[in-house]
Amino acid sequence: MGREWRSTSATSPWSRSRDGDRVKVNVYGLNGKAKRKVELPASFDEPLRMDLIHRSVTVARANRRQPYGASTTAGMRHAVEQWGKGRGTARIPRLKDQRRGAQAPLTVGGRRAHPPKTTKVWSKRMNRKERRLARRSALAATSRPDLVAARGHRFSEKLTLPLVVVDDFERITRVRDALEFFERVGVGDDLLRAKEGRHIRAGRGKMRSRRYRTPRSLLVITTPGAPVQRAVRNFPGVDAVPVDRVSVEDLAPGGDPGRLTILTESALKEVASWR
Repeated sequence: MGREWRSTSATSPWSRSRDGDRVKVNVYGLNGKAKRKVELPASFDEPLRMDLIHRSVTVARANRRQPYGASTTAGMRHAVEQWGKGRGTARIPRLKDQRRGAQAPLTVGGRRAHPPKTTKVWSKRMNRKERRLARRSALAATSRPDLVAARGHRFSEKLTLPLVVVDDFERITRVRDALEFFERVGVGDDLLRAKEGRHIRAGRGKMRSRRYRTPRSLLVITTPGAPVQRAVRNFPGVDAVPVDRVSVEDLAPGGDPGRLTILTESALKEVASWR
């Protein structure tokens, strides 16, 4: 069966209320305390569409795949001849002036019967409106504590999601200052979860430059060129992305919505224009 999709109800705390008032979240200062409240824009009202989110991530991954395949002459670099019938042996190609079989798929050093072709098209397409709808749906999922907790993120229950911070956060340049802010605001445990969860990958990937797997932690969305991106990008599992380059895969890694997200006030205003 395919993936089911669910729409948020009209009475849910993360959708527009019946009297028309929008959901408000706290704006946290550098001291980790709430300074004021701000309304979430209409882009956070999108219902949850698991099917579109998953398909958007699948398409993005497919478009990054690099074509691969065997050489057209692999297993064919032999001087062979066929004896034909009447000798009481199999009619497979054999090395010239020898009895040893060669070139056929069942012989040592022979070609493969059906090798992967470099001409295979791995890329996929998705409708523009569906892609935009998937991004808005993944964005709205970041404001749902139940989905964020279901992904395994650790955060203080007193926080309002998504985590909106003052623009002064973008001017942080030191790693120590960024770490102290995360601990003060109540998301330090999630950084520890990603650090302790780093492990050696199972399977052949460990031999192909993908030895370690690290859980995804915070997603920090700022305005383009913010200095804080350099300060937080080396934390395990943390991604710092400019607001104009946020993708569905950033908001819902692996197609699972509800990533723990931090936005600055300026980035939140830019998100309001997503249509």
